[in-house]
Amino acid sequence: MQVIRSLAQARALFDVFGQPIGFVPTMGALHEGHLELVRQARSECTTVAASIFVNPMQFAPGEDFERYPRDLDADCVKLTETGVDIVFVPSDDEIYPAGFSTAIDVGALASVYEGAIRPGHFRGVATIVAKLLNVVHPQVLYVGQKDAQQTAVLRKMVRDLEIPVHVEVVPTVRDSDGLALSSRNAYLNAAERAQAPSLYRTLLALRDALEAGMSKSAAIQRARSELGSLAVLDYLDVVDADTFEPLEAMRPPSFAIAAARFGATRLLDNVWMPHG
Repeated sequence: MQVIRSLAQARALFDVFGQPIGFVPTMGALHEGHLELVRQARSECTTVAASIFVNPMQFAPGEDFERYPRDLDADCVKLTETGVDIVFVPSDDEIYPAGFSTAIDVGALASVYEGAIRPGHFRGVATIVAKLLNVVHPQVLYVGQKDAQQTAVLRKMVRDLEIPVHVEVVPTVRDSDGLALSSRNAYLNAAERAQAPSLYRTLLALRDALEAGMSKSAAIQRARSELGSLAVLDYLDVVDADTFEPLEAMRPPSFAIAAARFGATRLLDNVWMPHG
C-alpha cells in the first residue's frame, strides 16, 4: 500500500491506477464499519483508495476535534490488511491552504436533525468530499448507512453537481449486541457502553410499532420506553430517505432515525424501512 500526503502526488498517482477506482473517505480511528466499506470496494473495483483526514471544517466550536481519536499507524495496518492500494493522508494546510473560502451547501436537507444540532457540519462534509473526489476521480464512492443523513447529503451533492461517481451505500455494521460501530464508541464508559445498544432497540421498536399500524406519535412513545436511563434523546423520527422530511407513516423509502447522548458521547443510528 502506498501512503501519499500531497495533492500533487495524489493527482499523479491516481491518473495511472487501474479503473474502476473505489474510494473510501474516512477520518481515521478505523473500525470494522470502515473496513467493510473497503472490503466491498475490494470486491468490486480494480483499485481501492482511502483517505484519512480529520476535517476541521465539519466540527463546530466546542466539539471534539482536538480529542478525536487518531492512530495513523494502526489505521494503515488495517487498510493494508484489508486490501487498500493507496491511502491519501493530507495535512490541514494541504486541504485548506491560506485564503481557502469556498464551501458547498446542499440546502434544506443539511439544515434539519443533525444539521440543526450541528450547524455547518454538512457544509464541511460536502466540501471535503467534493474536494477529495476532484483529486481521486473514483468511479465509486463507498459510504456507510449508519450516517444516513450524511449519505443523503452526499448523494444530493453528487446529483446536483453532476459529479461522475456512483455512491454505494453499505449497510451498518453492528456489534454483537446491536450497537452500531462508531469511532466515538471509544468515549463510552462501561455503564454507558452497556446501555448504548438501547438506541438500536428503540429504533426497532419504532419500526415494529409502525408496521403494526400504530400512529407515529403512539409508536414513538412506545419506542422511547426501550431507551436506557442514561440516555438523553436528541430526536427520534421517521423521515423520507432522500429529503429527510418527516413522515407521519411509513412509506418507501424511509428511515427511522435517532440520536442520543450517553454521558458526553453522542451516538447516531437508523433503521432502513424499504417497504410499507
